[in-house]
Amino acid sequence: MTDRTPAVPAGPAIALADATLSYGPRTLWSGLTVNVRPGEFLAVLGPNGAGKTSLLKVLLGVQSLSSGTVTVAGSPARTGNPRVGYIPQQKTLEAGITMRGRDLVGLGVDGHRWGPGLAGRRRRRAAVDAAVKAVGAERYADAPVGLLSGGEQQRLRVAQALAGDPAVLLCDEPLLSLDMANQQRVARLIDERRRSADTAVLFVTHEINPILPMVDRVLYLVDGRFRIGTPDEVMTSEVLSELYRTEVDVLRVRGRLVVVGSGDGIDEARTAEVDEAACAGHDIGHTHDHEVSR
Repeated sequence: MTDRTPAVPAGPAIALADATLSYGPRTLWSGLTVNVRPGEFLAVLGPNGAGKTSLLKVLLGVQSLSSGTVTVAGSPARTGNPRVGYIPQQKTLEAGITMRGRDLVGLGVDGHRWGPGLAGRRRRRAAVDAAVKAVGAERYADAPVGLLSGGEQQRLRVAQALAGDPAVLLCDEPLLSLDMANQQRVARLIDERRRSADTAVLFVTHEINPILPMVDRVLYLVDGRFRIGTPDEVMTSEVLSELYRTEVDVLRVRGRLVVVGSGDGIDEARTAEVDEAACAGHDIGHTHDHEVSR
């Protein structure tokens, strides 16, 4: 978030080729080939244990593939890549934490990139100020983060991820535990960044509805099986029934998706959506709540 224009990878921003990840005898996924373009928004869905977070770990360079190759922002995945921003799940920081909001954001600036001395400090300050402004957090940027609301803290985490001008933004359920209004605000911040800077976004989530208008493609993982395509191609009764190996119905209700099935782990429907479907007069039968597998 400076006056520099970050270099956009000439090829895919994220590239997995014939990737396999196993833990002992268990294979999470095998033969996974995915290319994410600069500026593309890819949602990664699936039940708990399907390997969504493990995929993020691979892209962050903290977990190695069992086989295959992976590149992120034009180079092999590695820890501390300054061209990669990471937004974690929203976890409320304790009230006793006195770190200022802008200091939290400053952790996202890789200081050695700016050089030593006063010029480096000035550029770092400018990057932090720009990131804070981009997420609309100027009003509370100097307050202790422990006194801020969950939504305010998560905005600062977004700013932290943006402060280094990333070419790739990796998101690990960043809307979890936020109310609907803050879900919309945080999702909109991420989408604005990818549109304005051509930043590739890989967004792990249990629920697609808050980001559905933004998503270009979906990668859906279930028990080592996967499908990738547009939301209209993947979020269908036929595809999800094949992935879950049980009968699944996908309903569209007032622009939202409701998934109805008889097997455990089917995780796209939330209670509010079920209520909305009922109000619309749909017979939705046996519907699984979004967090059923937890």
